[in-house]
Amino acid sequence: MAPYFLTNLIPRREKREAQRPLFQVLSELTITQWAMFFSGWLAWTCDAIDFFSVSLSVSALTKEFDRDTEDITQAITLTLLLRSVGAVLFGIISDRFGRKWPLVVNLIIVAILELGAGFVNDYNTFLGVRSLFGIGMGGIWGLAASTALENLPVEARGLGSGILQQGYAVGYLLAACINLGLVPDVPVGWRALFWTASGISFFAAGIRALLPESEVFLRAREVERAKGNTTTNKTKVFLHETWEMLKTHWLLCVYAILLMTGFNFLSHGSQDLYPTYLEDSKGFTQHQATVATIIGNCGAIVARVPNPPAGGVIAGWVSQYIGRRLTIVIFVLLIGAFIPVWILPSTFSGLAAGAFCMQFGVQGAWGVIPIQLSEMSPPAFRATFPGVAYQLGNMVSSASSQIEATGGKNLRTTLLVDGEWKDIPDYATVQGIFIGCVAAFVLFITIVGPENHGSHFEQHKPAFEEGAARDDAVLQDNVTPRPQDPATTSHEKGSVQIEEEVIREKA
Repeated sequence: MAPYFLTNLIPRREKREAQRPLFQVLSELTITQWAMFFSGWLAWTCDAIDFFSVSLSVSALTKEFDRDTEDITQAITLTLLLRSVGAVLFGIISDRFGRKWPLVVNLIIVAILELGAGFVNDYNTFLGVRSLFGIGMGGIWGLAASTALENLPVEARGLGSGILQQGYAVGYLLAACINLGLVPDVPVGWRALFWTASGISFFAAGIRALLPESEVFLRAREVERAKGNTTTNKTKVFLHETWEMLKTHWLLCVYAILLMTGFNFLSHGSQDLYPTYLEDSKGFTQHQATVATIIGNCGAIVARVPNPPAGGVIAGWVSQYIGRRLTIVIFVLLIGAFIPVWILPSTFSGLAAGAFCMQFGVQGAWGVIPIQLSEMSPPAFRATFPGVAYQLGNMVSSASSQIEATGGKNLRTTLLVDGEWKDIPDYATVQGIFIGCVAAFVLFITIVGPENHGSHFEQHKPAFEEGAARDDAVLQDNVTPRPQDPATTSHEKGSVQIEEEVIREKA
């Protein structure tokens, strides 16, 4: 008999009672649900604009601070390294206090630090500001995903996941457009990109501030008020539940971190140094490198949008029908197939097409991740768990651009420029080997992992309420013995625990 993790990859449509067509579900969404989804999407878009401001400005920053590429990429490493701190801090605050104001504060902090980065005049200060910026950025993904997805019906979450993750590609695209259209025409140069990104983050914070709190938390708050639970009691319960979650679901946590490590290596390894690669290894101008980046991100967006001009129903929507992991596997295999067209051509059209294909594969696979993490996470921690797993993966993969920069520094090639052969970094070979190895790892870790396809996580209580409910049940048991209900026992065991048992079987 075939192993469980292989048979579980067999394409299947979700089986649910009273299943409704997707377009019917979308037509029934309220204005508030649409607005909440857009707010989460915009927050994630801002994250990408702010982060890729450095990637698009590497050449300008090397001149500004008189440093080489490897030194400038250290700022990218520090930002990614410290994002896990922000993920833990803001994720716990969000699961404890709600989705609204933690995200508003998070976006304001990011906007202030992005604004400050545009004013620095020396390298060490720039590194310091970007390090603090990493802490601020760390909270956005988990808060944005929970804000956007937890208020959607189950039938719409696969599609919503793909569109939400598309915000990352849209953010990179907007940053590239600003870098192409504004930066060359203003005296302040690269600083204009940082200041504009800061303004967009302030705008996103304002949008979220105008919208209500998540319905999940409004219901939980009313229940707690009716019980008369105090803030102190809820804090104690939440901290206790967090510790219990780590003890019970530690294997799932390790798996999620490994999964997100691979995915973050995949995205940052194919994006962070890409404009520099085109300029230094292929001899393109900054303008051409930016245009190629824009074309590449168009491929990322196409990979996540239903019924795009270039193709049919893909990524997040496809995962609703054939499962999350199989969709990821298909797109990772495409990445491997696209590596040659990504690094071998020497013409602008060839490399731009390669960038489009590569980002189609990378961001298509990423389009499934928000809903995959939300479904596999312990339901009471669906803001903390996905955000922390994502950012810890970011932390492990934080040196992606530095690894490639160091590899290019040691692995050299020659390029004919104005009739003369110049010694240059061989970023093409370095990136090809790097992405090939990472794609193989992601393929393996996805296949052997769990899947909780179609989970109704919105029906579960947040951690502090689940803990209080369990305490009430214990008190009731001490007073009046209750018969064991087989259905309840099955429900309490939970799909997450079942998935962890599957992981142990595979191990």
